[in-house]
Amino acid sequence: MKKLLSPLSLDTDVAALLLRIIFGGMFVYYGYGKIQNYDTILPMFGDIIGIGPKLSFNLVIFAEFFCGLFILLGLFTRLSVIPTFITMIVAYFIAHANDPFDAKTPAFLFMVLSLPLFVLGSGKYSVDALIFKKKNTDN
Repeated sequence: MKKLLSPLSLDTDVAALLLRIIFGGMFVYYGYGKIQNYDTILPMFGDIIGIGPKLSFNLVIFAEFFCGLFILLGLFTRLSVIPTFITMIVAYFIAHANDPFDAKTPAFLFMVLSLPLFVLGSGKYSVDALIFKKKNTDN
């Protein structure tokens, strides 16, 4: 109980793991929904940044599903957070710019949660830790 009330961190690696599981899992969930309903969503997807609706939609799927999966696994986490962060910036400030805050809250939360995830990295409970641990012991 004393450790729980301490101002010191319980374990940043566990925090990184939990954040990665929640953040990455939600992105995979949303990205998979877009993949499943690709032909239905694509015609409704606008060209909000001027690169065409199909390319824009494919980039969103890449950021949400594939980068979300990498984040979930802790594989290239910091690199994978960048596309998700950019996607949420576009979603919040451009795609949902005229929507009420309630409608764009998910984009805002994902955008804000990208920052500590980028700072924390993947932590020791990740594929990154396995890869870099192996490389570091080879030296």
